[in-house]
Amino acid sequence: MKKKKRLNICLAGSIILCIFLILATIATISIIAGYFGAYPNIGDIKTDWLFWLVTTLIAILSLSVIFWIGIIMVYLSSQQLGIKVRVLGIVFGLIPIANLVMLGKIIRISFSEAVFEKRKIKLNEKRKDLKICNTRYPILMVHGVFFRDFEHFNYWGRIPEELTYNGATVFYGNHNSAAAVMDSAKELAQRIKEIVQETNCGKINVIAHSKGGLDMRAAIATTDIAPYIASLTTINTPHRGCEFANYLLHKIPEKQQLAVADSYNKAAAKLGDTNPDFLSAVNDLTSESCNEFNTKVFNNPNVYYQSVGSKLNRSTSGRFPLNFTYHLVKLFDGSNDGLVGENSFPWGSDFKMLNTRKARGISHGDMIDLNRENIKDFDVREFYVQLVADLKSKGF
Repeated sequence: MKKKKRLNICLAGSIILCIFLILATIATISIIAGYFGAYPNIGDIKTDWLFWLVTTLIAILSLSVIFWIGIIMVYLSSQQLGIKVRVLGIVFGLIPIANLVMLGKIIRISFSEAVFEKRKIKLNEKRKDLKICNTRYPILMVHGVFFRDFEHFNYWGRIPEELTYNGATVFYGNHNSAAAVMDSAKELAQRIKEIVQETNCGKINVIAHSKGGLDMRAAIATTDIAPYIASLTTINTPHRGCEFANYLLHKIPEKQQLAVADSYNKAAAKLGDTNPDFLSAVNDLTSESCNEFNTKVFNNPNVYYQSVGSKLNRSTSGRFPLNFTYHLVKLFDGSNDGLVGENSFPWGSDFKMLNTRKARGISHGDMIDLNRENIKDFDVREFYVQLVADLKSKGF
C-alpha cells in the first residue's frame, strides 16, 4: 500500500509539472502577444502598464504555486530521479532554457517510473497465487568481489523482494568482499551447510554474480557441499578471466598495488570482512589464473550449471567506473559489460546473452540492479523472476 501511495504521488506530481509547463507556455505567449497589441480591447501593454504588471505577477505567483507543488511531490516520491538529477534540477533551476530541459527530464523520469511500477504491481498481483518462483529448493544469492550483503543496501537491489513476492525463499552468501577464490569457496561451503541444517531443505539453487560464480564452482568441486547443490546459475562471471586485469597488474608498480590493497583491506575490515585480501581476489580474476583454475576445477555431473552474460553497446551507458573501464576492457577482451569480456561468460549446459534493442546495452552493475534503474528493453527484476520460474519448471 505504501508503494502504491508513493507511486500515485509521483504520477500526480509529474502530471502537475506537465500542467505547469503548458500553462507557463500559454501565459508567456499571451503576455508577448499583448505587448504587440493583440488585445486592443484590453489595453496596450506599453501604455496600460499597471494592468499588465498585475496580470504578470498573478500569473507568476499562480504558476510558482503549481510548480512547487509538483516538484516537491516528485522529489519526495520518485526513486528513479536519483541524487544527480535532483541536484542538477536545483543547479539549473534559474538558468533559462537549461531549466526547461532539466524539468522535461524530471517529468519524463518520474512519469515513466510511476507508470512502469504500477504495471509491475498489477502483474505481480495477477500472478501472486501462482507463486511462480516457489522452487523446490531455496535460492542462495552470492555476491561478487568488493561488495558485501549489507542490510541497508542490498547488493541485488530490488531483485530479492521481487523474487520473494513471487514465492521464492532467498538467502545470501554473507562471505567476505575480497578474498582468494578458494578461501571464498570455503566460506560459502560453510554458509550452505548452515542453511541446509537450519531449513532441512536438502539442497539449494545458487545464483552467483561475477567472481561469485568462480567461488561457487570452486566450492562445489573442492569442498564437500556438492550433494547440497541442485543448480548453479552464474551471472556475468569471468570464467576465462580478464585480459585487462593481467595488463593492469603487470603495468602498475608493486608498491602502488600494495598501497591500494592495504587501504582497501583496512576499509573492508571495518565493514565486516575477516582477513580481507584485495590482491588475491584481483589476481584470481586474471585470464592466466582462470585458465589454470579451469584445468583443475570441474563441473559436478549431479549439478545443473547454466550461465548468463550481458554487454554494453557504448561506454556512456555504464555508470562510473564502468564507463571508464569499458574501453580498456574492449581493447583486451573485446565486447564487454564494462568489466568482463563476452567470451568469458559462457559456462555449463545453457548460456543466455542479454542486450537491449537500443544503443544502451546492459552493464555488469545493471545485472544486479546496482543502480535501481528501470532500463528500456530490459526489466532486470522480471528477468530474475523468469530465471527462477524456469528453475522451478526444471524441478529444482
